[in-house]
Amino acid sequence: MDVRLITHSGIRRHPVEALAGLLAGGEGLLWVDVPDCDPDAARVLADVFGFAPGSVHDCVERNRVPKVHADPDHLFVVLHAPERGAGGHVHYVELDQFVGTRYLVTVHGPVNPAVDGRVALRDTRAVLDRLESGKLRPSTPFELSHAIVSTLTHRLEDFVEMLTGDVWKLEQRVTGGNLDDPEQLLDELFRARHGLLAARTMAASSREIYHRISTLADTVPVTAGSLVTDLVDQFDRVRTLADNQREYLQGVIEFYRTRTETKMTIAAERFAVIAAVTLPITALSSVLGMNVIVNDHTQVWPLVATLAVMVAMSAALLRWARRRGWW
Repeated sequence: MDVRLITHSGIRRHPVEALAGLLAGGEGLLWVDVPDCDPDAARVLADVFGFAPGSVHDCVERNRVPKVHADPDHLFVVLHAPERGAGGHVHYVELDQFVGTRYLVTVHGPVNPAVDGRVALRDTRAVLDRLESGKLRPSTPFELSHAIVSTLTHRLEDFVEMLTGDVWKLEQRVTGGNLDDPEQLLDELFRARHGLLAARTMAASSREIYHRISTLADTVPVTAGSLVTDLVDQFDRVRTLADNQREYLQGVIEFYRTRTETKMTIAAERFAVIAAVTLPITALSSVLGMNVIVNDHTQVWPLVATLAVMVAMSAALLRWARRRGWW
């Protein structure tokens, strides 16, 4: 657990034991970052800050959807950021926030063992670098929270950008006729669509969370209204970007499926021509074969007549198929 006090003179780190005194002191902005909500951290959240048991439990366990709870003196917000996994799987990396009047507590929720633990700290580490370099100097918890969530939305936007690069490559393969492994190509197309759908879901859900926060006049100070509105706009923009790319990819998928289905239709028509030409010949030869060609003696003229009839039937059927436009 990292405890930092942000003042006009800079940022200072303090031990966990000093938390109670810092909360009572009234100086500066207190930022507590919890990389892992273990039992000791959960005890601090419950005993020192006095957070509700349900909110502390949400920090310990994984949350499948974003959420917001408003208490008289703070907001509890759950958000997710994407991380690409193996085989196109998208991991949901959780970030929990307690936004109070003088403090911000960020808790990094449990992550999948397949995800590097440093990924969960990426957004807060980026903001910490800006604080230490002097590029960012927030005066309220909402300003600090806005900086962290803005970094999260930028990561979400970068995720959409990465998937867009995949979409372009897939579109080039489809339009270029590079269909050597159609099953693999179709699998990649749908995995890319899954990634865009996951990004869209995160952005849309988070947008609804901050839209809800914008209506909580009793908890959100007037000065923070513009910050909340800006986050609503950021998530709305990312959602639109993901929607647009998903629609574009769906067009690529439909183009690929139409081309494949057309080839299958043409092949089926050609097989129908072959069947139409060979089936009558097969039937005729089956009936007459045992009577025209025998072991002891072959009747030459009936055989010639039968072959002539077969050729005539084949020619007639081919001409009929041609008129039908089958080949």
